[in-house]
Amino acid sequence: MSKISFLVCFCLSVAFEFANASPPDISNGKASFYELKKGNMSLKFTNLGATLVSFVISDKSGKPIDIVLGYDTIEDYQKDTTYFGAIVGRVANRIGGAQFKLNGKIFKLVANEGKNMLHGGTKGYSKVVWKVTKHKNDGQSPYIVFTYRSADGEEGFPGALRVSVIYTLLSNNQLSVIMKAKSLDNKPTPVSLAQHSYWNLGGHNSGDILTTQVQIFGQFYIAVDNDLIPTGQILYARGTAYDFTEPELKPIGKRIDLLPKGYDINYVLDNFEVNKMRKVATVQDSRTGLRMDLSSNAPGLQFYTGNMLKDEKGKGGFVYKARAGVCLETQWYPNFVNQPSFPQSIVEKGKMYKHHMLYEFSII
Repeated sequence: MSKISFLVCFCLSVAFEFANASPPDISNGKASFYELKKGNMSLKFTNLGATLVSFVISDKSGKPIDIVLGYDTIEDYQKDTTYFGAIVGRVANRIGGAQFKLNGKIFKLVANEGKNMLHGGTKGYSKVVWKVTKHKNDGQSPYIVFTYRSADGEEGFPGALRVSVIYTLLSNNQLSVIMKAKSLDNKPTPVSLAQHSYWNLGGHNSGDILTTQVQIFGQFYIAVDNDLIPTGQILYARGTAYDFTEPELKPIGKRIDLLPKGYDINYVLDNFEVNKMRKVATVQDSRTGLRMDLSSNAPGLQFYTGNMLKDEKGKGGFVYKARAGVCLETQWYPNFVNQPSFPQSIVEKGKMYKHHMLYEFSII
């Protein structure tokens, strides 16, 4: 296998301005459930973690099925350790040694996975109550806007941020997810948010995803050590167990047993350009005939097959076991803050972080 390394200076541009006045909090600071409906799609959310709770859509026979893993109650989400459907950050994925250096200063973070930080720490964005500032649950483009003020020093990160997530149902069975962050002071800070849904296009209660077929538009992946911290190497996926590049979609289970635990790896997505949307993955399931095409402007995609799920009691009392769902989390590369050769995502005053994901559903 060959190795490449490269330096990409990722400069975040101002794409959106928040109003100076704080928008009203429709949710009144309480964790609740919310819904969006359009056509044959019905989605449920909670503002605890700006979380996607359910995604109901019709399969090839017209039967409505829920295709994301989740829980029935707010209390279950408060106890959750799986990150089902949540927005994770301030920096998604792992930061080695739970620290990083920025502009010559070392910042020590909250370690919550051994000596490392995972998904923003002990109380990352998945564990806080977001404000619901706008919500329209029907019409041409139903949407919901979650906002959160992240304080300077939260979990060890420098700088205060105003963060927003906008979920919108569009025509042609599309879901748009736009994540934004704006600096509220003069302190630069790393930002990489991710949407952490576990998808099962056979239905959340249909068992494992080993027969689900996948194509990933990424010819390289990021090598990791035993703690899943990137080594700095970028390796060629073609011809390995990590190869999902072929146009003929490959079952997730075809080569999964060649790996010690299953897939939990970040792909270097093809054709990355700042703020450019392009298709990054396709998933389909022959049981239901559902196909999901994912587009994003992010440079990487964490592909995770739910290896650590173990008898997790979910919606309707169904028990999720290992590999009950697959995560496709577009994001900036894991541990980018400690790897100068990786694309950097540093938000400074006057700059805006914008991460866009677009899901499009169809019947094969």
